[in-house]
Amino acid sequence: MTQPPHDKPTAESPEELRAQVEHTRHELGTTVEALAAKADVKTRAQEKAAEVKVQAADRAGALKEQAAHKAEEVKAKASDATARVQAKVPDQVKETAEQAGRLWHEKAPQPVQDKAAQGARMAREHRGLLVAAAALGVCVWLMRHGKH
Repeated sequence: MTQPPHDKPTAESPEELRAQVEHTRHELGTTVEALAAKADVKTRAQEKAAEVKVQAADRAGALKEQAAHKAEEVKAKASDATARVQAKVPDQVKETAEQAGRLWHEKAPQPVQDKAAQGARMAREHRGLLVAAAALGVCVWLMRHGKH
């Protein structure tokens, strides 16, 4: 700090001088607090980490929402495709499938029927994954056989 020239008074009265000193102390305290905050690397790093964590959580939520939307689209397309295929299946094939089902229930041992029912239940519960796996299989097959 520089001192004012001695020929000019800095304050008119002791009260004004006290007020100037108090104001200077306040400014100095504010400056010291700001410098201390800048020097506290650990706290600044923690604040930045918390900010990045919030941004990551927001991004993850958005991605989850996009994935759910895409899954619904795929499910709807798979349902439409299934309906179209079922509509094109001839009645004779449907009747043969029904007969095969009846024969299965009559002839297959109970433990085998139970395992088959469990597999069918799991397939229904994970239909989206099953459709995605089938689509992947078709893509791989097309890539391998489409080049010939």
